[in-house]
Amino acid sequence: MWTEYEAHDTRHIVTLCHMQHMQHMQQRQQMQPAGPPSPSCSSTSDCFPLIIHRSAAECGSETSAEPEKHEVRAENSPTDLFRMRSIVSFYVCFLLCLGLGVSCVVCVCLWNKQWRGGFAWDGSPKQFNWHPVLMVTGLIVLYGNGAVLYRVPLTWGQNKLPWKLLHAAVMLLALVLSVVGLCAVFDFHNAKNTPNLYSLHSWIGIAATALFAMQWVLGLAVFLVPCSPISLRKLLKPVHVWFGGSILSLSIVACISGINEKLFFALKRNTSGTQPYSKLPPEAVLGNTLGVLIVAFGLVVLKILSNPKWQRPDSRPEDTAYTTVCLLLSAGLLRTVGLLQVAGPAAGHPQF
Repeated sequence: MWTEYEAHDTRHIVTLCHMQHMQHMQQRQQMQPAGPPSPSCSSTSDCFPLIIHRSAAECGSETSAEPEKHEVRAENSPTDLFRMRSIVSFYVCFLLCLGLGVSCVVCVCLWNKQWRGGFAWDGSPKQFNWHPVLMVTGLIVLYGNGAVLYRVPLTWGQNKLPWKLLHAAVMLLALVLSVVGLCAVFDFHNAKNTPNLYSLHSWIGIAATALFAMQWVLGLAVFLVPCSPISLRKLLKPVHVWFGGSILSLSIVACISGINEKLFFALKRNTSGTQPYSKLPPEAVLGNTLGVLIVAFGLVVLKILSNPKWQRPDSRPEDTAYTTVCLLLSAGLLRTVGLLQVAGPAAGHPQF
């Protein structure tokens, strides 16, 4: 790299050379006005090409940087193609996730409407039918779609705060539906004097719902409240993501075991002519299909969550602006309280 003095000397030499070149050209034109022009340097850059190019490179000239810019774009073209292919793959998985989620909801509603008698809230078996519908809708479909909101590439170039609010709202709706589904089955069991929480299905379901509630509260306190430290967010973000996938896995296990348990209890050989589960009647086919759809939905969601290429890039500076504002307001409030504490004894008022 040239020093400032070397660059100044170089520019001075180039200027002198240019002046001498112009004087020499004027003298030749006066001495040979009609003759053909002799081969000479047409510009200063022809006389000193190395010096000019070096000076331009040192000064960051756009002309000298243009070939390098074209080379970088040429090198990035395979990367852009790979990125486009990755985005297309994501949207294929995302559309598959939406389709499987809608299929799960339609399937569980059809099962309980056509084969289980419909819905009610009167302590009858119809009240129990709310339990599978609400748990599949909330703890599986809404939960899974809410988890992949951050992975949608269309949201990457936008402010993260609105998507945080949408993520929290979808998860809260999923949690509310799950709690209502648990209330439905507890009320039904209490009305029929049936014991609660005796099966493995109930243990896994309660564990998944409890972890979901703690996950939502912790996420609200750490990632949505602006006054939380950024270092704490970076520390808990991997834990939050891991617990999200684990809760979804527990929810899938709970739903599969619940479907199997319900089919075993409902499809027994009795006097009403109901075919047993072992004969695979249409209701059993629909229940098994629902279980397969739930597993497929969970696998697609976990695939989206586990792919590092589909992770949202780090937050931009404007995404954390509200955090800085809140910290400044908190610091100003603490300073005001400190000044009041100092001025309190001087004014004869008690300290806070």
